[in-house]
Amino acid sequence: MHKKTARVGGKFFALVMSFTILLLGIVGCGGGPEVKDTVVVGSKDFTENIILGEIMAQLIEAHTDLKVERKLNLGGTLVNFNALKKGDLDLYADYTGTGLVAILKKDVINDPQKAYDTVQKEYNEQLKLKWLKPFGFNNTYTLAVREEVAQQRNLQKISDLKNVASEMVFGAEQEFFNRPDGYDGLIATYGLNFKSAKQMETGLKYEAIGNKMVDIIDAFSTDGQLITYNLKILEDDKHFFPPYFAAPLVRMDTLEKYPQLEEVLNKLAGQLNDDEMRQLNYQVDEEKKEVAQVARDFLKKKSLIE
Repeated sequence: MHKKTARVGGKFFALVMSFTILLLGIVGCGGGPEVKDTVVVGSKDFTENIILGEIMAQLIEAHTDLKVERKLNLGGTLVNFNALKKGDLDLYADYTGTGLVAILKKDVINDPQKAYDTVQKEYNEQLKLKWLKPFGFNNTYTLAVREEVAQQRNLQKISDLKNVASEMVFGAEQEFFNRPDGYDGLIATYGLNFKSAKQMETGLKYEAIGNKMVDIIDAFSTDGQLITYNLKILEDDKHFFPPYFAAPLVRMDTLEKYPQLEEVLNKLAGQLNDDEMRQLNYQVDEEKKEVAQVARDFLKKKSLIE
């Protein structure tokens, strides 16, 4: 090698080594970028659960130094539940009725507090998962009719249907006709005899009642489409449908590692009633607002973030 080339190469190597030592010194003295611990927030694949996931994520970011990784719209109940058990998620929002019936395979418990206490105990002991305080709303099944029908027939509660059901067509998705807390149990409990019952896709039942193809449908109490189609929710006065109160579901080892999470997420306790959750769903589904903006506006309105 030419002497001049060797000298230049040697100077370059020395310069690189000096820079590397300097950089390591800066990092070692705490001058480098801070690496934040990360929690992973998941959600199921429907609007309400995605909104709840985003609300929790933004609240954690606002009140802790933790970095939040979002895995929203991940899939159904079992996808999220298995990811949580495996450790791919740290938390997501679930429903007490789902935990009781779909995961624990227990009979329906109609008392909300007893249902919550049951899933809490079993999840703690069997699964090392913890239910935090519920958000406040109950996304359970309900029956809904057009507002003008409710006024004409003086319908306020499901029991009011007994004398008029024989003149009404009932519509619901196939699942409602196959589950123990669905159609057969409903008509047995309330003594109803509808003119006919139609099975249809979930996405079509609201159009069907809006177009007067059916007179009454099953619904979830926080569906945004209840607002879109101006439907009246009938009170479940015999408490047939089980409670589906939503709450953060968190790995217990995550709470041990980041105990501040429990206090932060419990700020959401009781902050959402059925109507408020219905309005948030409506903003996303019908008004086409961004989930992140809807979540941010909600948290600001409740003075949970600045």
